[in-house]
Amino acid sequence: MGATRTPRGKWIEEGLRALAAGGPEAVRVEVLAQALGVSKGGFYGYFGSRGALLTEMLDTWEREVTEAVIELVESGGGDARTRLDRLFTIVASYEEGPVVGVDADLAIRDWARRDEAVAERLRRADSRRMEYLRSLFRAFCADEDDVEVRSLITFSLRIGSHFIAADHGGRSRAEVMELTRKWLLR
Repeated sequence: MGATRTPRGKWIEEGLRALAAGGPEAVRVEVLAQALGVSKGGFYGYFGSRGALLTEMLDTWEREVTEAVIELVESGGGDARTRLDRLFTIVASYEEGPVVGVDADLAIRDWARRDEAVAERLRRADSRRMEYLRSLFRAFCADEDDVEVRSLITFSLRIGSHFIAADHGGRSRAEVMELTRKWLLR
């Protein structure tokens, strides 16, 4: 029997872990191979270069945080409030993970500050996320300003809540997030 190849997706996941830990400079073939416990030769069976891996990492991240999430939300059906509630649950379950976790999202945002091509990918992904939120809020909010505010608050909580270290007046963060969820769905 031949040796088992490390799946392509594992290289991408490990690349996103390295990106989250140390930025794009930390995504090195030798380091990824060591983390995966394999030789770097397997890498070149999938990717022609480190640049090709970086591109596939961005492709994977963008697809998983936009279309894959939307498909998952939509697959359950229901009205807009039901789908938003499902979206909140799904996103809350994605706190960690190499592809859809907050660490990967934040690392890509940091990378985008220094790389215009990455910044364009980030704008595209963020715009798609906001577009989807607007479509859901618009179903029960007649005022376009209300739609935009709810969409921005929802998206901002996903990205920024991890940076807030404030106390919540005797409530836990989870309690405040649940109150926010209820307020957004009213």
